Amino acid sequence: MKKVVPDPPALPNEPRRYMALTSNDCSIPALLIDTEAPLDVLHEAAAHRIRAAAQLLENLASDTNLHGNPALLQDFAQLCVIPLRDGCDLLDVLGRRLQEQLLS
Repeated sequence: MKKVVPDPPALPNEPRRYMALTSNDCSIPALLIDTEAPLDVLHEAAAHRIRAAAQLLENLASDTNLHGNPALLQDFAQLCVIPLRDGCDLLDVLGRRLQEQLLS
């Protein structure tokens, strides 16, 4: 297994290769996005997370038994927030990379 070495401190306006997911709630993140991954890989990872959250929301919307339980609804909402936020982070990286390609 390849050992992952953290990036050295970046200059103020210099991007880092590995970006922490914003859904991480920790001072030392364990889940990172490789900002140099191929564009199709970034897109597929984002699409997978967004589709999973959409499917969960669709299932929740069709289940009338859950509407009377606020704690369960809150748990389902949290289950959707994490992959949606991860997908948005991936789309942000993808957008920056595409913008860089347009400008170069």
